[in-house]
Amino acid sequence: MDEQLSMLSDDELGVHEQQITDKLKVIEDKLARLKSQKAHLLELQEQIHNVRKQRKLIQKTGTDWDKENFAWSSKARELLSSIFSVKQFRPKQLETINALMTGNDVLFLAPTGSGKSLCFQLPALLSKGVTVVISPLISLMEDQVWSLERLKIKAKLLCSTTNKDAISQIHRELSDKKVPTLKLLYVTPERLSKSKRFMTALQKCYNNGYLDRFAIDEVHCCSQWGHDFRPDYKFLNVLKEMFPKAPLLGVTATATTKVISDVQTMLNIPDSLLFVASFNRPNLYYHVLAKPTGKQEQYDLITNLLLTRFRNQSGIIYTYSMKDAVDISTALISRGLKAGPYHANLDPADRTKIHRLWHSEELQVVVATVAFGMGINKGNVRFVIHHTLSKSMENFYQESGRAGRDGARAECILLYHFSDLFRISTMTFSEYTGLKNAYAMVEYCITTSECRRKIISQYFSEVWGEDNCSAMCDRCVNSDLVRPQKEIAPYVEQLSRIIEKCDLEQTNVTGLKLVDAWMHKGPMNLRLTDPAPLIDRTIAEQIVAYLIVKGYLKESFVYTPYATLSYIKRGTVRVTNDTLKFRCGKLFPLVPDAERTTTNGQTTPTASKGKKRVSSVVKTNGTSPMVGGSKGKRTRRRIDSDSDDHSSLESEKSDEEVIVAPNEVEVIELDGD
Repeated sequence: MDEQLSMLSDDELGVHEQQITDKLKVIEDKLARLKSQKAHLLELQEQIHNVRKQRKLIQKTGTDWDKENFAWSSKARELLSSIFSVKQFRPKQLETINALMTGNDVLFLAPTGSGKSLCFQLPALLSKGVTVVISPLISLMEDQVWSLERLKIKAKLLCSTTNKDAISQIHRELSDKKVPTLKLLYVTPERLSKSKRFMTALQKCYNNGYLDRFAIDEVHCCSQWGHDFRPDYKFLNVLKEMFPKAPLLGVTATATTKVISDVQTMLNIPDSLLFVASFNRPNLYYHVLAKPTGKQEQYDLITNLLLTRFRNQSGIIYTYSMKDAVDISTALISRGLKAGPYHANLDPADRTKIHRLWHSEELQVVVATVAFGMGINKGNVRFVIHHTLSKSMENFYQESGRAGRDGARAECILLYHFSDLFRISTMTFSEYTGLKNAYAMVEYCITTSECRRKIISQYFSEVWGEDNCSAMCDRCVNSDLVRPQKEIAPYVEQLSRIIEKCDLEQTNVTGLKLVDAWMHKGPMNLRLTDPAPLIDRTIAEQIVAYLIVKGYLKESFVYTPYATLSYIKRGTVRVTNDTLKFRCGKLFPLVPDAERTTTNGQTTPTASKGKKRVSSVVKTNGTSPMVGGSKGKRTRRRIDSDSDDHSSLESEKSDEEVIVAPNEVEVIELDGD
């Protein structure tokens, strides 16, 4: 072969080399496709394994737990009515309570607002000792303690906001040989893992026979596969070793089959019983709304919703950063609305104040990071607006589930813009399943034909469709407007050539700049000689987002001293048989108030006119306003949801400051002993 090559001219060698390069490219494409197919099949295989494991676990649980022939059944029914003012148990509540009272370790999976807390509060009243509730968020515990105090149930909270005298009193009561008057004690996992004094008091309580059980709220936080993994939850694996006779109840609204298996292993409860209630919330209306590019336009959009569609109604606005929480609430206050920010860096007393004002209807809306919300027991929340993508479908389902806990219609609106994809991915790519979770949320937003509920159900091993939705999502309401699938393989080739051109010129290209170049905008040297595609920019952004989510394009992350940047490269997945179809389509506007219907088909009345708002502004530490309803000069702007955004990702990142940690973590001093 060497002799044959040596006899060829330079031109012939060039032709020969090009043929080899072309063949290698074909082989590489085939290998990439096979690798992608293998990964997909392995993922499906694992899902099948996990579903079978969960079904086997449910079958082992049996069907006798729904009877009311236990020694405590009559008293449980009496307390349900007299204390909790509830006539009937919700799905799987009775089974969970009976299994727990019998001394079994139990895992209970149920949607937000399905009454998971009753499954440890009612047993606490049926027992003589103390039930210890471990919860990840102080706001959640405060909310439940307030509710229990109103019901004349003795409950205490032990966390960083508890004063020293109260802590000492709790320790004494736990250590006393007398029957404790305390029925429920709420603690953070950090308190268990870092306070030896508390663990000593708990050990004495157990030895005296008064530690009835542990209830672990948001139990998915134990697992690294969970979307809210908390390192201090790992300490809970000692509970079964230290308190073997105290049964464990783990409850959560979001856990995959893999997380369930992981939780059982970590908590050392392999024989725990599993009860799963349906995750469908038929009274919640899901809608993805186009998010304006400019901040003032975003504030105007939210203001308009709060003053008209949700006038005099209580709700939550979720956003991703602490800076956004402050900025949005400040903007709403200046527009005459009663709003307040809630995030992990607020002083604990200020967080509690905001929470109380909102709970008592003195605030219309709380603008919050994920530090606010898990298990918030406020039934009349009529709307939850996501200003930014949640970092996972589990987070989104849980946060949107704060709405409509009273069973009446409530709306869950997510504001989506293409640039948010990169804002979330740059914050989550280093997490265990961060990108996978973030891309699932993007796919939820850009999917233009599937029922929103059907997409959500895939994460909870349930099968929902349009029949389960009853036109309670924007896709089902607008099913007659769905566009046909569009052939986008030529677009993939064009985008790949732009990326190759950038690589040759040693230029990195962000997602926004890639769309700019494709649409013949931005720097001339990045554009192709091909004409720009005859599509709207929002459709172009949707196609690029789809290609990233599906692996035809991929993000490459680069750290800088000020931010993490995302640049777009060719992905490992290749177009098969030169054909790739995607159903494009713009996001639908909200249905006018007059056309909204409830789940039973009755028209929802337009929000009633309320009294004139009272001006008030409360400031903390002499800085930015926290809550208020002061009237300022209000401007009117036409909001164009299809406006173009030609800014680079770098400029998008420039106004980002501190990002809230995935969870609020309690900081306590280590004991001297």
